[in-house]
Amino acid sequence: MPMMTSAEYRSVSVTICVCALFALMLAACGSMSEVDRAASAISRQRVRSEIDYIASDALKGRNTPSAGLDSAAQYIARAFIRAGVQPVQGSYVQPFTLNIVALGDSNSLVVTSPSGREAFALKDDFVPFEITANRGVDAEVVFAGYGITAPAFHYDDYAGIDVHGKIVFVLRHEPGEEDTASVFEGKKATEYSSVATKVRQAREHGAVGVLLATDPLNHTSLTPRGFPWPSLSKIIPMDALPTTLSMEEGEKLPAVHVGEGFINRCFGSVDSLRALQESIDKNLVPHSFPLRGMHVHLQTSTAIRELSTQNVVGMIEGSDPGLRNEVVVIGAHYDHLGVKRNAPAGTDSIYNGADDNGSGTVALMEVGTALGAMHGKPLRTILLIAFAGEEKGLFGSEYYARKPLFPLDSTVAMLNMDMVGRNAEDSLQIIGSPEGSFLVNTTRKEDLNVGFTLVNTALEPGGSDHESFEKRNVPVLFYHSGLHPDYHQVSDEAQRISETKIARVANLVFRTAWQAANAHDPLIHPSSRGKK
Repeated sequence: MPMMTSAEYRSVSVTICVCALFALMLAACGSMSEVDRAASAISRQRVRSEIDYIASDALKGRNTPSAGLDSAAQYIARAFIRAGVQPVQGSYVQPFTLNIVALGDSNSLVVTSPSGREAFALKDDFVPFEITANRGVDAEVVFAGYGITAPAFHYDDYAGIDVHGKIVFVLRHEPGEEDTASVFEGKKATEYSSVATKVRQAREHGAVGVLLATDPLNHTSLTPRGFPWPSLSKIIPMDALPTTLSMEEGEKLPAVHVGEGFINRCFGSVDSLRALQESIDKNLVPHSFPLRGMHVHLQTSTAIRELSTQNVVGMIEGSDPGLRNEVVVIGAHYDHLGVKRNAPAGTDSIYNGADDNGSGTVALMEVGTALGAMHGKPLRTILLIAFAGEEKGLFGSEYYARKPLFPLDSTVAMLNMDMVGRNAEDSLQIIGSPEGSFLVNTTRKEDLNVGFTLVNTALEPGGSDHESFEKRNVPVLFYHSGLHPDYHQVSDEAQRISETKIARVANLVFRTAWQAANAHDPLIHPSSRGKK
């Protein structure tokens, strides 16, 4: 073979380099077109078929738990199977148990003090809350103001007092309830005003029971309401009972709403309690103290019926040995409100929940279809979850967060879709992560392929299932197309849904999740994990 001249050698070398560069460019383009090709598997026609089924009258509003919800779960699981999404630990469901709670027959409230003993009457003087425990406690009483520990607002009713082993007496609502200048976000109620938060914080501070009174400064009616138990009413249907997450049963405290008679016994008069509240509100300084010589026996009784339901799960396992144990979660709740009680004959009684959250459920199935259409695997694992019980209190996501199928400290992102099928076709809210964060930057970049106007909105407590992850320091991004007059109405029906918008949301979430699952840089700084 004759030797090449220098010129010929240089020519061949240039040709090889150009070919190599062209090959790299083709590979890059191929990677981009692979995502585009997989995204094209998302079908508006299939979206229409899916939303018509999920929001159909046949599923009776997908209440948690119900046969209609179970049918929806089977439908979602079949969609995952068709898409090639794999089961998790051999199953497409994560079962959990709920308690249907009725008021029991052993509820009592007795105060003993130097002036004597007094028993108070159920319904007239006190009413248990739906989150009360099935047990009794005997303890001294501590007045703990509003029962709030709120570092973000530099306020703590529990500062400087020991409530361990005590029953706390706390006011409902929060300081400055009617004050637009209140540090507690003015007149807007924060999470600290809720009964559940007050009871949780009492437990965290070591209290064994909670007595809540309506705050008299801003409210004239001090009648105890608690929960509207059917057994205490002649007009409430006997099946109108609260639902709680079974795994939380052991964490409950006896918790009741007390009325004017009990206030008078503890404080001498309603005016005395009102003066205490006025001082707290005026100075925003807690005024907590033990009620000396006041001893309370508090017994709350419940009767529980256990029922099972399930989250629906599926995964695309990661391919990288060093990253496959990190997880990107994509979620949407698939439950709704069930059937309207006492609807007049011949009127619509089914809460079909087409937008809330049939739309997010269908988008989740379509994201699964796109992921299954990818020829390659992501570096990280992608977990798809359809949550049950969101409308009852984020039950499905809270259960998952407590019993995760993959550790939360290796869960690097949670993308949630709830109500994504209505309002302006080209507008979409992204909620939960600040501008400049990885998730927002990524979804804005990927939106160049989709074309939404993305509006970044502040995260509100209690919004949807991403809350169960956010409070445990998992980065979240919530996709939402806004409220409308059909929200939580029987008129939220499939014909009002835009299948085009759902398909576009699924496209955007698929692209964002794929980028998150393949980013080489850490998505969470290790020091930020597990703080909450």
